[in-house]
Amino acid sequence: MTEKEKCELGMLYDANFDQELVRERGHCKNLCQQYNNLPYSDYKKREAMIRSIIPRSQSAFLIEQPFWCDYGYNTEIGDNFYSNHNLVILDGAKVKFGNNVFIGPNCGFYTAGHPENTTKRNQGLEYARPITVGNNVWIGGNVTVLPGVSIGNNSVIGAGSVVTRDIPENVVAAGNPCKVIRPVDDLK
Repeated sequence: MTEKEKCELGMLYDANFDQELVRERGHCKNLCQQYNNLPYSDYKKREAMIRSIIPRSQSAFLIEQPFWCDYGYNTEIGDNFYSNHNLVILDGAKVKFGNNVFIGPNCGFYTAGHPENTTKRNQGLEYARPITVGNNVWIGGNVTVLPGVSIGNNSVIGAGSVVTRDIPENVVAAGNPCKVIRPVDDLK
């Protein structure tokens, strides 16, 4: 079984020394660097480049520069997606964003985790768990979303939150660790 297959099954895998994964990550990082260096005013080149990084995307989306991800092919973006500057997606596992998702600056979505066992961790082993963000979700600035988390439709994640567990639909959640504060107020 390859390291990539182990990763896809949620098993511990070697991302640091497996040549296939190193090559794929390097290719994606080079594309991200090219994207980040494009002039902001060159919308056509920026759109073409970001679509080459994240081929699984709907018609209307914008990711402000700079942007970094590990593989690109594991990220799926719905329609009407917007992310402000400094988005980081460590997409060893699938990261799926629904429609009408808005993300503040300096946010990270990290599917990668590492064993507590020092022997395994020092061998360079890690695991990856998928992240799912539903439709109509607003994520404030400086939010971190950890491996295996799902955020439900119509929810709001407050700035500075660290999302360590699933967040249900139709709630405002914030904090470190992120917790539900109240239902969404449709009048606000």
